[in-house]
Amino acid sequence: MSKNNSIQNGSFGGPGIGSIRHDHSSYKWWVLANIMIGTFMAVLDSTIVNVSLPKLMAAFGITVDKAEWVINAYLLAFAVMLPSSGWIADHFGYKKIYMLALFLFTSGSFLCGLAWNENVLIFFRVIQGLGGGIITPVGMAIVLREFPVERRGTALGFWSVAAASSVSFGPLIGGYLVDNFSWHSIFDVNVPVGIFAIIASWAIQREYKAAKTRSFDFLGFASMSVFLVSLLLALADGNASWNTGGWTSTFIVSCFVIAAVSLVVFLINEFRVKHPILELNLLKNFNYGMANIVLFIFGFSVFGSTFLLPLYLQNSLNYTAYQAGLVYLPMGLIQGVAAPISGYMADRINPKIIALTGIIFLGASWYLNGFLSLYSMHSEIMLPVYLRGIGMGILFTPLSTVALSEIRKEKMAQASGLFNVIRQVGGSFGVAVIGTLLTQRTLFHTSVDAEAMNQYSATFQHVVNGLRYFATQVLSAPLATEIQRAKALVISSVAQQAVVQATDDAFLFAFAIMILCAIPILFLRTHRKSAGEKVVAMH
Repeated sequence: MSKNNSIQNGSFGGPGIGSIRHDHSSYKWWVLANIMIGTFMAVLDSTIVNVSLPKLMAAFGITVDKAEWVINAYLLAFAVMLPSSGWIADHFGYKKIYMLALFLFTSGSFLCGLAWNENVLIFFRVIQGLGGGIITPVGMAIVLREFPVERRGTALGFWSVAAASSVSFGPLIGGYLVDNFSWHSIFDVNVPVGIFAIIASWAIQREYKAAKTRSFDFLGFASMSVFLVSLLLALADGNASWNTGGWTSTFIVSCFVIAAVSLVVFLINEFRVKHPILELNLLKNFNYGMANIVLFIFGFSVFGSTFLLPLYLQNSLNYTAYQAGLVYLPMGLIQGVAAPISGYMADRINPKIIALTGIIFLGASWYLNGFLSLYSMHSEIMLPVYLRGIGMGILFTPLSTVALSEIRKEKMAQASGLFNVIRQVGGSFGVAVIGTLLTQRTLFHTSVDAEAMNQYSATFQHVVNGLRYFATQVLSAPLATEIQRAKALVISSVAQQAVVQATDDAFLFAFAIMILCAIPILFLRTHRKSAGEKVVAMH
């Protein structure tokens, strides 16, 4: 096809690969396969790090409040780039920008594997996130452009498989690599895959560049970025170990002030500028606005608490990273089965009922996780995982169907982009807040348990004497040494219990937040579909 040929007000051009011509019927499937590689890799890296946090904490000697930024930096950069990626691709060309995103992601992965301290790792994770935040929406746009309208549902179904499978395989792959190699390998593994994806994109894809591009909303982009970064810094570092001033410290107060000013500037700009970076006017649509509230709360609860279970399994139950990753395997598989079933049911019954059912399953998952202990059985751990997979599988399709049912076709891309941004931002807020809560509640339970543990009480002395007797009789150790070891063992056990109690509190908080999703869902307006009407759910 000639470079001068015009399709949808844009121009295509570029070489084919071997016998695969751009006008051949198989071309779009090669493009889909190519995009699925990048999508899988980008989404994978938002989950693969979760099971590696204990190793990273040990390697760098850092606490949870610092380690959470390894996750948050990626999510935040990912969210910031989502709304601007469409304009960048329209202006410079989709193929060029997609390849640039792959290069950023691959380079960021390589640099993460070289990181010599936690601050450098967090910075390199930002580079990864910038690439990942472009890969996902631009890749989806390329797929939608290449497939005709009647085949887009099938194409998006395959594209979604790449994203959903990373939920299952991310923790599993990460756990295997960390256990058998080192934490560096979870980043190094992206490099050869990324290089292959770049070469495949260059060889397979044709270029598309919009004939006309709108002006870029620099003020909106800058104010949104400053708002997100400053607010998340304040929320995450309010109880950080280095922040001796707590929530009233100059740094935290300054961050809140900067966030407030940036938010005001962002909102004023977005409602006045001709081409805003986020189409906030879409939120005036009742169903779409309510669904976005649900998505923000969902992201806050689910993404914010994702790191809790791997920490608990490895630090409290002594699971290996690979064993912790295996726990997550069924969740993605169940989600993949439940999603198409929920889509089928949403065409036949009120989608609000299905969405509420998903919230119930997710809430039950967090509630059951709120009663974990140092002696929890494997079945007690897996049941909430199964419920979570069902809940996540049946929630999105009916919610997306109702949310986008009243959005005009020409606004569908902007609506889908804002949908994803709000979910990612909710996840970033969740990681910051729940990470802070975990630190705060650990200190609280440690303090309470320490006060209750009087070293001169009869109970404490009885436990120490029992441990001392065992040590002297079985191990034949000196009496004075074993008394100290017995006391240290009791104190260590109490500290472990405090961490588990704090984890339970964080899960119960996530449960309470998740249940809030039911409120806006109840207010969604649904109507009976006419015969043959179909609504394509954008994910």
